[in-house]
Amino acid sequence: MRYWLFKSEPSTWSWDDQVAKGAEGEEWDGVRNYQARNFMREMELGDRGFFYHSQSEKAVVGTVEVCAAAHPDSTTDDERWECVDIRAEAPLETPVTLAQIKAEPNLSEMPLVTRPRLSVQPVTADEWAIICRMGGIMP
Repeated sequence: MRYWLFKSEPSTWSWDDQVAKGAEGEEWDGVRNYQARNFMREMELGDRGFFYHSQSEKAVVGTVEVCAAAHPDSTTDDERWECVDIRAEAPLETPVTLAQIKAEPNLSEMPLVTRPRLSVQPVTADEWAIICRMGGIMP
């Protein structure tokens, strides 16, 4: 199993929107960055991820699971773009802010810190465990 981080502007698609989709999940569509798309191509069913609110909140707010492998993005006819489907797992007891992540030395190499504009990015198992603990949940 691998770990990921999915960034979304809450005014466009929020944690509450994701939760409302239930077990069916939702396409993580609209990604138009080749590196982010390639990360989604690497994902497998059951991989887990953090749901991150960007813009004003800038915090990890929940965990998700990949529930459909990479497939054509339904929001475009351009066959270059693919996406996965994700479903909400659980909210963090306490959101973990970008400031908290940047203040934790063991998270200094996370793409969220080093490449903050990337909308889909990998997370190491150690980073996953640290953020889960910071958010009050078991890794």
